[in-house]
Amino acid sequence: LKMTQQMHNLSLLQTKKNSMPSSPNAAKRLYRNLSEKLKGSHTSFDEAYFRARSDRLSLRKTSMNFQCNEAMFEAVEQQDLDAVQILLYQYTLEELDLNTPNSEGLTPLDIAILTNNVPIARTLLHIGAKESPHFVNMESRSVHLSTLVQEAQQRVTELSAQVMNEGLGTDNTEKEKQLKAWEWRYRLYKRMKAGYEHARAPEAPTNVCLMVTSSTSLTVTFQEPLSVNSAVVTKYKVEWSSSEDFSPLVGEIIMDNLQSLRCTITGLRTGQRYYVHVSAYNMRGWGPPCKSTPAYASPSNWKDCSGREPRHRGHTEALERLLQQVRAAHQHYNCRESSKLQNAGRKQSVSRSLKHLFHSSNKFVKTLKRGLYLSVIFFYKDNLLVTNEDQIPIVEIDDSHSSSVMQDFLWFTKLSCMWDDIRWLRQNMSISVSSSTTLQARQKMLSAAAQLQNLLGTHNLGRVFYEPIKDRHGNMLIVTIREVESLYSFFNGKWMQVSKLQSQRKSLSTPEEPTALDILLITIQDILSYHKRSQQRLPPGLYLGYLKLCSSVDQIKVLVLQKLPNVLCHVKIRDNSNVSKDEWEWIQTLSGSESVESMDHTSDCPTQLFLYELQMAVKALLKQINLPLHQAKHFRLYTQEVLELGHNVSFLLLLPASDDVCTAPGQNNPYTPHSGFLNLPLQMFELGIVACFT
Repeated sequence: LKMTQQMHNLSLLQTKKNSMPSSPNAAKRLYRNLSEKLKGSHTSFDEAYFRARSDRLSLRKTSMNFQCNEAMFEAVEQQDLDAVQILLYQYTLEELDLNTPNSEGLTPLDIAILTNNVPIARTLLHIGAKESPHFVNMESRSVHLSTLVQEAQQRVTELSAQVMNEGLGTDNTEKEKQLKAWEWRYRLYKRMKAGYEHARAPEAPTNVCLMVTSSTSLTVTFQEPLSVNSAVVTKYKVEWSSSEDFSPLVGEIIMDNLQSLRCTITGLRTGQRYYVHVSAYNMRGWGPPCKSTPAYASPSNWKDCSGREPRHRGHTEALERLLQQVRAAHQHYNCRESSKLQNAGRKQSVSRSLKHLFHSSNKFVKTLKRGLYLSVIFFYKDNLLVTNEDQIPIVEIDDSHSSSVMQDFLWFTKLSCMWDDIRWLRQNMSISVSSSTTLQARQKMLSAAAQLQNLLGTHNLGRVFYEPIKDRHGNMLIVTIREVESLYSFFNGKWMQVSKLQSQRKSLSTPEEPTALDILLITIQDILSYHKRSQQRLPPGLYLGYLKLCSSVDQIKVLVLQKLPNVLCHVKIRDNSNVSKDEWEWIQTLSGSESVESMDHTSDCPTQLFLYELQMAVKALLKQINLPLHQAKHFRLYTQEVLELGHNVSFLLLLPASDDVCTAPGQNNPYTPHSGFLNLPLQMFELGIVACFT
């Protein structure tokens, strides 16, 4: 609201000044747009400006770009940072036309840096403003500024003489206004010229870091010079060479977009050593370069060691081909068997229709009666989808569940990757006449899922919650969760706020012996929070993950963080996800008896920084899992591969001693993490990674 009001005030300011230019320069620019014939004539400009006032107002109404450009120049000249920010917020860069020089050959950025207005200059640079292309060298800029000062001084002298000679009168009052405006502009140009003469080329950039980002690229990051010598840096130059003395240069990149002081050099030769340095530029020219740390680097990747191929190369394609073969085989079988089943189907059609008429399977369940159920939670912000009876949509899977129900549940969780194939799966499972209880149970799960899809009118039932909800009445509730984009309509459903649904259910339930449905509503916020967190993806970078498992009779669980359950417990090593060949070879040299925390990072080697970063990550991770440093002497780094999850996220794994990687049933866990951790079923963990990183 404040910004809108400031913008309104700025517009009023522009309207009030229609009768007089904020400076002769603004009026001069306007007049030259009105009449090319009078361009360059000071006398014609002064006389025609007032005659063209009505034309000027008309032009402002029909030319938004010109109006915005005028307002931006005025804001920069007046050193009004608030006005500059409001204009950038209110208008597009095209409307502001920032990089087109005015009639004096200046852009808003030129004025900001020549007056050494650092805040405005930085603001303009960060949104892509550039200096005038007219200044091809320092001499041309100096000459141009001197000319502007001389012309402004001449106008002040002429107008002063006219005011002295004409005495009092209307015309003289206007001349005095023009004189004041030109005096102000004369002082502005003198300040700009003095700023240019006082400035010097910037010092070298600082903290220039070189990193290997792939087999064919290097990335350089750096920070601004400690001193810019009274002139804002407007661009940087990154140069690289195969020789230490940078002769000859292999290439260079000029960076004039300063939103990020980061440059990636691509198209390099794998294994070739490159030296890199960076220099800064301001209006007085280029400063000295600063060499990178380390001094050189070679583009590479951990897979370059011994020409090693990724372990999973081609697996996705192979699985897809296998799936298509299975589909084709079942389709052929269905066509062949359809005629055989047709007659039998006709005989049973009447009895099936009667059974369907009196069976309740085509409706939502209102109360739970000792059995296995499937429910869906569709939510949008604080609203849940409920049935017309104000219940969470639930259907019955079976009136009982076997001892192998957890295995059936873990199988069912995989359906969240293929809801569209439920019908196809049902058809193909029904072909098998096996009496296996497992197949029967899973067929019922498919039927329940299809029933929910039909009742709600959507295939996508969301992600399966990582564990079923159980109660003491013998009920088990499988929950799927889906966040929708808006409150659009579903068949047999409506939207209700979570708090309202909870309050209604609380008045009907028995807190002493809550059912699975009661537990679901009581913990609904935790379930929704888990779902949202499980959708989050790690920012790009290299991470150190901690692999800790525990097993029970029917499943294996993985230790994860509650706040990010789709990846292992971890700490970030660095922003660069690539592990170079040199770094990977060093990791291979670690013996099983060598403790990672005692690594020496003082040696002068290309991997010096990596050693230090890894040591810090190990210490941070051990602290996170509540393990003293001296107890980790038998911990190891996984040296078979770097886990590349996708989206530029990579993992190195920290493993406990081989006997402690997986805690067996009844075995004491030697490592007790702080709160905030979760033991997630292995299959759910795998699905979380697939959902986030593929």
